[in-house]
Amino acid sequence: MKGALLVLALMVTRELTFKTHEACPVFYETVFAVSLGLPRKALNETLDSIDANEAEKAAFGKLWDCFIEAEPEDRFNHLKYKVTYLYPH
Repeated sequence: MKGALLVLALMVTRELTFKTHEACPVFYETVFAVSLGLPRKALNETLDSIDANEAEKAAFGKLWDCFIEAEPEDRFNHLKYKVTYLYPH
């Protein structure tokens, strides 16, 4: 029984890991488009590439609005913290 659970756990982990690797670049591309305050057109193109629905586009649009209102220095600090978190060495 333990062996069967181990095999099942490995199969699930492998499947989730595979999908995570597919999702990560798109996720970070979208987050960086928002946090850098790139033009709204760039954000919309990124969201269109992942077939985001209208609710998701509206949510990212609200986040984008917050970052646009922030000073450039604040946006740079946010990016700096994000890169430090992603690449700690």
